[in-house]
Amino acid sequence: MTRAQLTDAEWVLIEPYLPIGEYGPYPERLRQQFEGVIWRFRTGGQWREMPKEFGAWSTVSNRFRQWRDAGVFEALMEGVIAEAAKRGEVDLSLVSVDSTTVRAHHDAAGMHLDSDTMAALEKAAEEA
Repeated sequence: MTRAQLTDAEWVLIEPYLPIGEYGPYPERLRQQFEGVIWRFRTGGQWREMPKEFGAWSTVSNRFRQWRDAGVFEALMEGVIAEAAKRGEVDLSLVSVDSTTVRAHHDAAGMHLDSDTMAALEKAAEEA
């Protein structure tokens, strides 16, 4: 079987984050389409190779783009983390923080400072 098969418990957590628009997706196909997106990224297969059981590949691909553009996956990730925290299942030992820093010219972010302020900042950076 090629189906991604979310468990019912997983689906209960995911479903509220998937918007239902005026013209679709139809609620009864929502899980099928979401599982199609999971299949695509789990297998690394092309959209056109998607098994028919997930629906038309073009529909699933379009749904993925709509969800991506609407920020659904970011909201889902935050929701899953919040739910795990509520259950006491967050393991911060798995968190990695990269402390690499790269200096950029002060104009790199569009910041405009007068020359006296810039000189004071550069002097402070050299002393640090």
